[in-house]
Amino acid sequence: MLNALNIAQLVLYIALLALLGQGALYVLAGAKRDQNLFYQLLQMVSKPFTVVVRKLTPAKVADRQVPIVTFFLLLLIYAVVTLEKMSLCVSLEMVGCR
Repeated sequence: MLNALNIAQLVLYIALLALLGQGALYVLAGAKRDQNLFYQLLQMVSKPFTVVVRKLTPAKVADRQVPIVTFFLLLLIYAVVTLEKMSLCVSLEMVGCR
């Protein structure tokens, strides 16, 4: 169970960093961000998560807002996974936890 939580935490962390980097490039690169190779790479990394959130959100939510919603939803899930990992480590008396 601990390994599953570690893997989930890692996947969420990578997606969160990709969305954060995408947001930074959105501000820095401006209108030419779609031509930026690094921005495109970050979009590819975060696309599976944004597609799921797009399907879950109502049509009122604009497409440009979906990455922001995705970021905060993943941040919430990351917090839940982290708290669950901490709870598991305490119940195992920190055996195998780092």
